[in-house]
Order: sequence, then structure tokens, then C-alpha cells
Amino acid sequence: MTIFCSPKLYLALAHYPVVNKRGEIIASAVTNLDIHDMARAVRTYGARALYIVTPLEDQQALVKTLVSHWTTGSGSVYNPKRCQALEMVCIQDTLEKACEDIALRGEGYPRIVVTSAKNHPGGISISRFRDLLETGSPCLLVFGTAWGLSQDCMEAADHILEPIRGNTEYNHLSVRSATSIILDRLLGRPSVE
Repeated sequence: MTIFCSPKLYLALAHYPVVNKRGEIIASAVTNLDIHDMARAVRTYGARALYIVTPLEDQQALVKTLVSHWTTGSGSVYNPKRCQALEMVCIQDTLEKACEDIALRGEGYPRIVVTSAKNHPGGISISRFRDLLETGSPCLLVFGTAWGLSQDCMEAADHILEPIRGNTEYNHLSVRSATSIILDRLLGRPSVE
């Protein structure tokens, strides 16, 4: 397995378009813990940024307040490591704007890889996803909130990542846990004996 110092991997936490438990398309609320924990995982595994995607202005303001507290406010002095993680956070209205931002960084337009807790025909494995990163092309790995990404969002993606499977039938991980597991399987270093 190749270890990347800095793969062209970006993550997005989509709060829209996602579905509720009835399958209706909604914009979900931002969760403080998701931002903190996902940013820390992004920083730990060397991804390039974490996009928080929401069209809701009040939710964007909440994210800006949270991030600024830890990056320029008193939190940056209190906990510099948290500052380093939250510096990775970018806010965008849509996934399309996140992709445009990646392209503006000079990386090119990313391939979009979406996640789901459900099996989808043609889903790619972590190994296949790692192969995509080895080509040097940028990839945007998208996680959904609420009850997952909308069907249109899933269909528009270049790839759907196979779901995480535990050793029971229960399959309802938090998005923060799923992020850490996937990043570790994708970019983690093998254990040294």
C-alpha cells in the first residue's frame, strides 16, 4: 500500500441535498461535533480540506462563528491543535461550488465519490478508491447528514463507495465515525510489528 503525504483528497459534509426518514429532500442542521471531529480526522490523515455544504445562511453563520472561535478567537490560544484542524474547514452553498473551489486551487475538477450506508450496484471498494487517488486526480469524498444523500446526488456522482460493514446487522454509524473509519482504511499507515 502506498502512503500519501498529501493526496488530492477533499471531504465534504453535505447538509443539502439530503433526505429525512420519509425520503423527502431537506436541508439538515449543522452539528458542532461533526465539524470538530471530521476536521480533526481530515487533518490527521492529510486530506486537503473539509467542506461544510449548506445553503442555509443561519447555518453558515453558525459554522463561521464556530470556526473563527477556534482559528482566530480565544480558542486558537487555548487549543492550538484544534486550531490546526478547524483551519481545514471551508463553507460552500452547494457541492458544485465546492468542486469549483477545488478547481480554483489549481487541482482540476474533482471526481466525486459519495458515501452511503446502503449497498449500491457498481459501488467501489476502498482499494479501488485508493487506486483513483494514486492517479493524482483530485477527489471529493462526500458524506451525507440526516438519512443520507438524495438519490439525485447519488446518481450524479462519479462513484459510490461501498458501505462500511461491521460484524453485526446493525448499520447506523455517526457520520464522524464513518469518516474516521474510511480515512483510516484509505490512508492509514499499516501497523508496525
